[in-house]
Amino acid sequence: MTKANETIKMPRMLKLYREKIAPELTKDLNLTNILAAPKIEKIVINVGLGEALVNSKALEHCLKDISLITGQKPITTKAKSSIAGFKIREGMAIGVATTLRSHRMYEFLDRLINLSLPRVRDFRGLSSKSFDGNGNYTLGIREQVIFPEIDYNSIDKIRSLQITIVTTAKNNETGIKLLASFGFPFINENQNNN
Repeated sequence: MTKANETIKMPRMLKLYREKIAPELTKDLNLTNILAAPKIEKIVINVGLGEALVNSKALEHCLKDISLITGQKPITTKAKSSIAGFKIREGMAIGVATTLRSHRMYEFLDRLINLSLPRVRDFRGLSSKSFDGNGNYTLGIREQVIFPEIDYNSIDKIRSLQITIVTTAKNNETGIKLLASFGFPFINENQNNN
């Protein structure tokens, strides 16, 4: 069987979205068309590497870690302007970023929710206050070792990363409904204040 004839297996989260989440959101939000239901457009993973100024191997190790986590090669981000106080010159490599779309995005989302977040030490849930007002959600991960793809013995240093989930939701409430329906473990912050 050739690669052209093989059928690509649909990710579990994409199937869940099409069969359950989109119809429910269409009904809950009083939309007339299922295609108008909010969806996840892309997931952006970003790592800032200030240490790359003094450690030339940091960028190489970070590129390897992010490519293991995401399944695709990340790009290096470069400084747009010089900042003397931080000893950064324009064009220096200061970070790593990658953007996931389509099947890879849904597979990463599945691993993030079901494998990685439960491995966070003292995890009590995600804050729903990390939305940007337009339905996009950003969360910070303190250790890249929560991802099962990373071998703890092979890393050179614990690094944090930022994950931004870009949605087509128009506001935070719709964004919360969308991500909660995927199984994001949001905490109820109203109960914690009482």
